[in-house]
Amino acid sequence: MRVNPEDLSYTETHEWAKVDGNVVTIGLTDHAQSELGDIVYLELPEVGADVEAGGEFGVVESVKAASELYAPVSGKVVKVNGAATQEPALVNRDCYGEGWLVKIELKDPSEVENLKTAAEYKEFIGGQ
Repeated sequence: MRVNPEDLSYTETHEWAKVDGNVVTIGLTDHAQSELGDIVYLELPEVGADVEAGGEFGVVESVKAASELYAPVSGKVVKVNGAATQEPALVNRDCYGEGWLVKIELKDPSEVENLKTAAEYKEFIGGQ
């Protein structure tokens, strides 16, 4: 299992968030992709969709299970990773890089403060 990057924030629903100005890149954590196994399908929102922090924004399906994806922050979807929807295995291979899911323009920057640090997330998942 890969180390959770220190420059990202995390949710208890296993999404990561990377803040770059007013845009947050969202992905699925290494722990989540490892638990799911081979990811075979991603359903992501369209550009322009509004999402709410804690609300569903998509679905990930693997050979083991299907699971909802939850937005770490509120805002408008400004970019969707078409490469990941075309090749969902990208999430397994590079969940913190090419396997990112969506980019959201922040509605309320203070919501980022509610997310977990890498150390807090590591403790949350049992020190992995």
